[in-house]
Amino acid sequence: MKGFIWVFALLITLAAAIYQWQTGPTRPFKTEVSNGIQKFPVVFQRSHSGTTDCPVVVQVSDITVKGVLLFRKYPGKDEMTKVEMTREGDKLKAFLPNQPPAGKLEYRLDLKKDGTYLKINNDIPVVIRFTGHVPKTILVIHILLMFLAMFFSNATGILALFGIRSYKFFTVITFAILSVGGLVFGPIVQKYAFNEWWAGIPVGWDLTDNKTLIAVLVWLMALEMIRRKSAAFWVIIASLVTIVIFSIPHSLYGSQLNPETGKIIQGTIFPFLQLF
Repeated sequence: MKGFIWVFALLITLAAAIYQWQTGPTRPFKTEVSNGIQKFPVVFQRSHSGTTDCPVVVQVSDITVKGVLLFRKYPGKDEMTKVEMTREGDKLKAFLPNQPPAGKLEYRLDLKKDGTYLKINNDIPVVIRFTGHVPKTILVIHILLMFLAMFFSNATGILALFGIRSYKFFTVITFAILSVGGLVFGPIVQKYAFNEWWAGIPVGWDLTDNKTLIAVLVWLMALEMIRRKSAAFWVIIASLVTIVIFSIPHSLYGSQLNPETGKIIQGTIFPFLQLF
C-alpha cells in the first residue's frame, strides 16, 4: 500500500511538472513557414539569460529566402527596429539586443522569397523576457528542492487521506523542504535573475513568489494542526492547494521591467513604492 502511495505521488508530481513546462510563458514558441514547396520550422525564444544578445535563427535551406528581424521594447508603441538577417549556410540569423533583467522585447520576422511575403504566426509578435545569469548550481538546487517539496506534498496528502500516521512526520519534511527551496533559494534565484530579492506580497504581485508564499503558509497551518484531531483534514487541504498552485505555469505573471522608469513593476500593489 505504502509503495503504491509513493509511486502515485511521483506520477502526480511528474504530470504537474510536465503540464507547467508545456504551458509556461517562457517555453520557446514553435511554428513553421512554407516557401510554397516545403515547410521550415521556426522557433521563437521567449526567455534569454546572461549578458549576450539573443540569437534568432531560422533553419531554411532555400537561399532565395531573405529575412528581416523586427523588434521593439515591450510594453511600448515605438516603431519597430529592423535588422537584416544574414545567411550562414542553411540558416538565417539575427540578434535581439540584450536587455536589463526583467526587460522585454516583442519581435517578429518578415521572410520573403523572390519578393513574395511568407507569413509567420499571422504576423503576431512574440514577447521575450531577459534575465540575469543564475549560477547553474543555485538553479539546480532550487528546482530540485521545489520538485521534492511537490513530491512530498502529494505523498503526505495521500498518507493523510488513508489515515497512515506517518503523514505527521512527512508534514514536517514537506514544510522544511518547501521553506528552504522556496523562501531561501527562491529569493536567491530571483536576485540573480531580476536583481530583486522578493517581488510578491506585500510589495508586488509576482505570481511565482506569491504561489510559493501561499504554499508555505498552508503547510505552516497544517504543521500547526498536527497537534490537533483535525490534522489529517488540514494536511489533505494543504496538499490539494499545493497541487493547484504549482500547476499554474511558472512565470505566468512574473517580474517585468518598466522601459520608461527602469523599475520592476509587475502588478505592484502599492504604487507609491515605485518612487523609492
